[in-house]
Amino acid sequence: MAAPLLKNRDIVFVGLQAWDVEIGSNAKNLAMEMARHNRVMFVTPPLDRITAYKSKNNPSIQRMSRVLQGKEPSLTKVGDSLWNLLPDCMLESINWISSPFIFDSLNKINNRRYANAIAKGIKELGFKDVILFNDNDIFRSFHLKELLKPAVSLYYSRDYLLAVNYWRRHGERLEPKLIAKSDAVVANSTYLAEYARQYNPHSYYVGQGCDLEMFDSAKITGPPPSDIAALTGNPAKPIIGYVGAILSLRLDRLVLEYIAANKPDWQLVLVGPEDPAFANSDLHKMTNVHFTGRKDGTELPAYINSFDVCINPQILNEVTIGNYPRKVDEYLAMGKPVVATKTKAMEVFAEHCYLATDKESYVTEISRALTENNSQKALARINFAGSHTWENNTAEIYKTIQKVETE
Repeated sequence: MAAPLLKNRDIVFVGLQAWDVEIGSNAKNLAMEMARHNRVMFVTPPLDRITAYKSKNNPSIQRMSRVLQGKEPSLTKVGDSLWNLLPDCMLESINWISSPFIFDSLNKINNRRYANAIAKGIKELGFKDVILFNDNDIFRSFHLKELLKPAVSLYYSRDYLLAVNYWRRHGERLEPKLIAKSDAVVANSTYLAEYARQYNPHSYYVGQGCDLEMFDSAKITGPPPSDIAALTGNPAKPIIGYVGAILSLRLDRLVLEYIAANKPDWQLVLVGPEDPAFANSDLHKMTNVHFTGRKDGTELPAYINSFDVCINPQILNEVTIGNYPRKVDEYLAMGKPVVATKTKAMEVFAEHCYLATDKESYVTEISRALTENNSQKALARINFAGSHTWENNTAEIYKTIQKVETE
């Protein structure tokens, strides 16, 4: 294992997610990896007045309220070199304001409150020459570079937030400015890196880390899940599968309907919770389409292992086009052939996936995947997915920091 490029530095993470978030968090995984050789303070987003009122019965919000009242410490050690800061400040809820001038004025006040709370944590820990890592936080962290004066400020782009109305209103003005004034931008997809490069030439694709330990076909020793076992017949019909949230905002329903209608000898299995559009779709009337419903995360490898081909039929829109497809890594880690919608972000997977551009090519590429699959290709897929570790991801970020500090 190569020595890390960054050691014994002080790093402050700010962003959109709390430390105790229940879903996966890129920033949290990166913070834990960086804390192996550096000191890291992970800052949970501060309370705003509307959230404090509407979610007052939420245990996490109650804890933050106790911090505000001085009844609990703001800083908690959560690892050997890792701390979580709950800011002892209250921000005003201002995103409803349409006037750019008024919003910007109030946002600067919010930023000062936030910066003061972070500065207390920095002082308490004795941090010096701080590296500020901003995980996609456009508004609350807009002025932190000027207010905290870090040695290096990085903006981390992992989602195209401007596709969401909440962020679009003021984000269309502010995110380009935030990108431009950051020392560098690191992105988890080539699409987002290119987007950021319009405003800051020091914008780099740094890849993505994934937790793939449980996605190992060698660890699947039991029979397939019962709802999958019921589909196997004589002769066995190919199982084409998808795992993840089944949302019309992200998945192309027409592609799925076309596959099922044109290949009645294929079994199409969709594992995950559905939105109303899918729940009321004609897919439920098709005899070779099977919805399993939501499954526990620990069950997903067994489902993937039972698929002959895995698919990721993304619909192309502002929300999906730049997303790094972590589920594709999970599919590949289990050696499975994968057919996915061709996007800029999928270019890095092109050597190990079949990329489709429309519903007809989905059928063509799935047919190819079924025909061409072999143990050699499966091993190549596993090795490729295995390179997408948090260690490798942070190494690329370290390279960016080195560029900033040596130029």
